[in-house]
Amino acid sequence: MKSLFTFLFALLTVAAFSQKNFQGKAIYKSKTTMDMNFGGRQMSEDQKKRIAERMKGMLEKTYVLNFNKIASTYKEEESLGAPGQGNGRFGGMMSSFSGGLRYKNIKEGIVLEEKEFFGKKFLISDTGTKPEWKLGSETKKIGNYICYKAILTKKIDPTSFSSFRGRNQNNDTKKDSTQVVIPKEIQVIAWYTPQIPVSQGPGEYWGLPGLILEINEGRSTVLCTEIILNPSEKVELKAPKKGKKVTRVAYNKIIKKKMDEMREQFRGRGNRNRGSRH
Repeated sequence: MKSLFTFLFALLTVAAFSQKNFQGKAIYKSKTTMDMNFGGRQMSEDQKKRIAERMKGMLEKTYVLNFNKIASTYKEEESLGAPGQGNGRFGGMMSSFSGGLRYKNIKEGIVLEEKEFFGKKFLISDTGTKPEWKLGSETKKIGNYICYKAILTKKIDPTSFSSFRGRNQNNDTKKDSTQVVIPKEIQVIAWYTPQIPVSQGPGEYWGLPGLILEINEGRSTVLCTEIILNPSEKVELKAPKKGKKVTRVAYNKIIKKKMDEMREQFRGRGNRNRGSRH
């Protein structure tokens, strides 16, 4: 009975994909684990639990991918609780970031993303170069779909915000325990299904012979929880146009410059506070 169900499901998938105006919708849940060491600071388990709760809105998100055979749009689902999450300096800084629509057109090599940073709107363009995945033979099942493993060695731009997420895990006492470590590259693991033969996926990832249903990158996992083939309501997959046009490299430099300015401001404020106590 189980094999019959799988066979019928495969037939329905092929039939849906073969339609002329094929379109699909995939829901993804992202989850990022946090280093609870907090730079070696002494905290009670209760304090750590409260901080983790406040950070939950930033560490767990839902995204929607609408796709066809050529193009896709990817956007975070609105959450009423998100703006108030993450109190404190880090939370305040993160609230200044606002993600928008990410558009990919694999036929024309167009990759665009809307972003808002401190009230300024940007339209970021990426190269659209196909990622160099290494295909493996390992499989696993996600929902009703058989998925295959692929690995990507991703180079890290040292000016990107994501490069500052890691901290020094070396036990060498001569090194500052809060020193930021910027890796030169990171390994990304993807699980894709040839049963949905579109070269699309969540976020920046694409270029495999099937829809990507799961991404594992460092402390973050993005997992597809629902797929709807040929939904009743079609979405127009069009490129975003709002915002100042910049390249990804230029945008990362803008972010880094602002973060350096904020770091100096907080450092100066801390020195003044210490001086006032004497």
